[in-house]
Amino acid sequence: MPEEAITHKAQHEFEQERVPESHHKSWGSFIGMYAGEHTAGTEFMIGPLFLTAGVSAFDLIVGLLIGNFLAVLSWRFLTAPTAINARLTLYYQLEKICGKNLVIVYNVANGLLFCFLAGAMITVAATAVGVPFDMNMPALSDMYPSSITWILVVMAVGAAISYVAARGYNLVSRFANIASPWMVLVFVACGIVALVRLDVHSFQDFWAIWGEGAEPMGGQIKYTFWHVVFWSWLVNAAMHIGMSDLTVFRYARHPDAGWMTAAGMYVGHYVAWICAALLYVLYLKTPEAAQFLSNGEAPPVAPGPMAFDAVGIAGLICVVVAGWTTANPTIYRAGLAFQAIIPRASTYRVTLFTGAVATVAGMFPAFAMKLLAFVALYGFVLAPIGAVIIFDMYLSGRFRIVSNYAEKAGIQFNMAVFLAWIMSVGIFYTLSVTQGIFLPFLTVPAWLTCGLLFILISMYYQKKIV
Repeated sequence: MPEEAITHKAQHEFEQERVPESHHKSWGSFIGMYAGEHTAGTEFMIGPLFLTAGVSAFDLIVGLLIGNFLAVLSWRFLTAPTAINARLTLYYQLEKICGKNLVIVYNVANGLLFCFLAGAMITVAATAVGVPFDMNMPALSDMYPSSITWILVVMAVGAAISYVAARGYNLVSRFANIASPWMVLVFVACGIVALVRLDVHSFQDFWAIWGEGAEPMGGQIKYTFWHVVFWSWLVNAAMHIGMSDLTVFRYARHPDAGWMTAAGMYVGHYVAWICAALLYVLYLKTPEAAQFLSNGEAPPVAPGPMAFDAVGIAGLICVVVAGWTTANPTIYRAGLAFQAIIPRASTYRVTLFTGAVATVAGMFPAFAMKLLAFVALYGFVLAPIGAVIIFDMYLSGRFRIVSNYAEKAGIQFNMAVFLAWIMSVGIFYTLSVTQGIFLPFLTVPAWLTCGLLFILISMYYQKKIV
């Protein structure tokens, strides 16, 4: 799962102006960034959770291959060209279209979702920290804290992560950049160890690990090929079709820089997910897991014990660091989003408060155990805003509406954007709940509907050209 990976200095330069040509970067500048940002704590949960959803070999291996490629295409042909056309941050671009007050609403939604995501990563790190204490790990179906030990471990992990995040983005970025290459190696090592211990000697043996799939565990829904394709494509919908990564690609010299996201999709989202899934397969062979299965219960998905069983102390450290490097920038950015509401508040205190919220969320295992559903919701809610940017930039002239209307009309809240966003999300989320439709299947329809509603409502509201 990605966060914007640019330095503190770069992030605060040209915040309200186009990035000058002297600061444009070649495609090579984006390879390591995306590879590192997409190999993180979420990967330790997502790989095993695919297995709990009963995926088959074909669903997992081919579905992920196609879904991740669709994500790369989205970055290359939507996000990167749009970013280079305007060369503005997401927030300043939105401010021109939506107005400052509506951007605050977006920031609140973004900040809350970030807090829950950070909470899930604190949960991941806590499963490793709790191993030396022989802590009972949360079950797949657990929603609430399971013990006092669990609460204390989560509090300790959350406090440490929040403190580092509050110290500022330079420290967060430096920590992540040092850790990311090592984490990739540990993921691969875990996968290799699991293959050896599973007695895999050929591709047929590897394929047979998943076979034709199984029944889902612990209240998860059954994932088919199309579930895997759409989920892996749209897990980062907020970043690509939602245009969050405008802030990153505004520095690119050419839209071809968008192809570099493949480093993240296939090192992190493909290799790391499959390696993490192999760890869970290995765990399912243990007597402990057999005990759960014999009682009709789903074995817990606990990255700490699984990684420790495969590669020892290095595995525990990797789980802690992976959760840490995801939660840190997530808490930092959530704090910035909340600070938009109270700009005079100290960044340090707001970030600490945000970390406290994330830590409380981390005590509830449901955010991590239902991570597949949560990140799907995250992308679904935020992606439609990207359609507003696309339709405003490329179609406003054709439909004779004013582009960047909030800036030109001097308004703080563009009702056309708000209504389009709320209506599209509300309609399709209701459809998902009432009809039992997998939410990622509805993300693109919601995106298109938001763009069309934005155009139609803008045509009605824009009676005066400023």
